Amino acid sequence: MHDLLGVFRDLFFARLTYGCEALLQRRHDEAFAVGDVPAVLEKMDPRVEWNEAENFPYADGNPYIGPDAVVKGVFARLGDEWDGWSLAIDELLDAGDTVVATGRYSGTYKETGGAINAQFVHVWKVRDRKAVSFQQYTDTAQVQRAMGGE
Repeated sequence: MHDLLGVFRDLFFARLTYGCEALLQRRHDEAFAVGDVPAVLEKMDPRVEWNEAENFPYADGNPYIGPDAVVKGVFARLGDEWDGWSLAIDELLDAGDTVVATGRYSGTYKETGGAINAQFVHVWKVRDRKAVSFQQYTDTAQVQRAMGGE
């Protein structure tokens, strides 16, 4: 879970504070890979609307409203249920109030031992230097198979 939180912290802190170019320079910085939940949460709007991809296992709470709901409904579950869950950003696209990240998730589902290496797209909306919405798109079939589903 630390890698995931590190990327979110990196995304929020660098993009919202310095802009996209700084984010690209900082995304591999060891300090951000540690995963600092308070830093992640402070860059979310108190009413952030977070949506996991349709048919993703954690979409059962969509939309998650507010940072606490995201932590409980997504971050905590990823940390509890997966070994080595991480994401690697391949590209970041800055479109003003929208940031699009493409990359790959990897990890092993603890209960089944099933591993994933799935593509993703994240679409972030930003207002007043805070993330106000998040939409995930990913290979949900691959994730479901790893978790022992069809």
